[in-house]
Amino acid sequence: MRDIEPSESVTMEFVRQKFIETSNLFGFQFMEPSPIELLSVIEAKSGPAIKNEVYFFTDKGDRDIALRFDFTIGLTRYAVSQKSMRLPAKFSSFGGVWRYDEPQKGRYRFFHQWDIEIYGEQNTESDAEIIDFASKFFARLGLENITIEVCDRALVESYVKMIFKTDSAEMIADILRAIDKVPKKKRQDIIREYQEKGYSPEDLEKVISISQIRGKPREVEGLIETGNLANWDKILQLFDSLENRGVGNAMVNFGIVRGLDYYSGIIFEIFDSTSDLGALVGGGRYDTLTRAFGRDDLGATGAAGGVERIVHSLEMQGIGGRQEAYRVWVAFVNDEMRKIAINLASALRMKGIRAEVDLSGKSLRKQMEMASSSGHAVIVAPKEYGEGSVVVRNMKDGTERRVRLESMLADPLANLQS
Repeated sequence: MRDIEPSESVTMEFVRQKFIETSNLFGFQFMEPSPIELLSVIEAKSGPAIKNEVYFFTDKGDRDIALRFDFTIGLTRYAVSQKSMRLPAKFSSFGGVWRYDEPQKGRYRFFHQWDIEIYGEQNTESDAEIIDFASKFFARLGLENITIEVCDRALVESYVKMIFKTDSAEMIADILRAIDKVPKKKRQDIIREYQEKGYSPEDLEKVISISQIRGKPREVEGLIETGNLANWDKILQLFDSLENRGVGNAMVNFGIVRGLDYYSGIIFEIFDSTSDLGALVGGGRYDTLTRAFGRDDLGATGAAGGVERIVHSLEMQGIGGRQEAYRVWVAFVNDEMRKIAINLASALRMKGIRAEVDLSGKSLRKQMEMASSSGHAVIVAPKEYGEGSVVVRNMKDGTERRVRLESMLADPLANLQS
């Protein structure tokens, strides 16, 4: 666990505001599911082994419960319970989640996610909507070097079945784990490991080679025969929709296999190509979860983004990580003026102006040092106050001018910026 320090909190709030703005643009309904779920509900998504990755305990009512480890579970539990819900239903969330993971850079036991989900008819346009949202969200953040890498569960499985001539779910899962190791281990080490398990080195070479294919659909079609691959037509439909939506930074990546035991169709990950922290966003179609919750009629697709990883990319690119300067600092010359300065700061805040004032009685010199990062300082001094005025100092160029107090309170923004 860790504390979120002020500088990071500012950037996280920047991400949150941009997320809510984008959520509203796309018509997602913002909500927050419960931070605690029944352990049985969480196991419905990921199986009993999820106990190793979550914080779970028995409560005073002798119930096995767990802290939420994502938002998909809670949102889906809510969605399937709404029998008269208008479809498609679009929900979004933003907040903290907990995972009993090994802490490391970009991976924490308490961290933040944003999440979007669409429930309704199973169609490619819903998948495209999710990817389009993520693309426009990053554009609104101002992040560059963002790539969207797309695959499909059936696509990869069909290739593995064809090469290894098998329908064994256990063998297919084993080969997919080999593909998942490609970015982390040397090719020969993977082949040696799986050769010892009895797999053909030649077949492993073919699977590893195709897992490294990336490109636009037409480029991929020039590299391999796609006619025999399941759901290739859905990939083409998806990219046609993305092109129509102006999303140009998506590509096919046969190496995306993480979570294939959970996803049921299109899957994707989004990366900052200049970051070493891995995917910023992961998502895809997961109709199996709504079925596990008893709704065979309800399709589901969605995505979740790691806020701390996005904050890291923003800071690396110099975006959104600096706290805005206070618009004004109200300073007082002596103790007699202190109460008046506090009153003035309070009045400015009521007008929507960010205003700070010293609370501990520091000298004027110290107050002006504290005001150095502000746009302006309003100085309350006996002589000027006695004449119904204050002194406004521009903290960038040091120029000063007198402003009638009555005018300042009537239209503070105009008097500060003039």
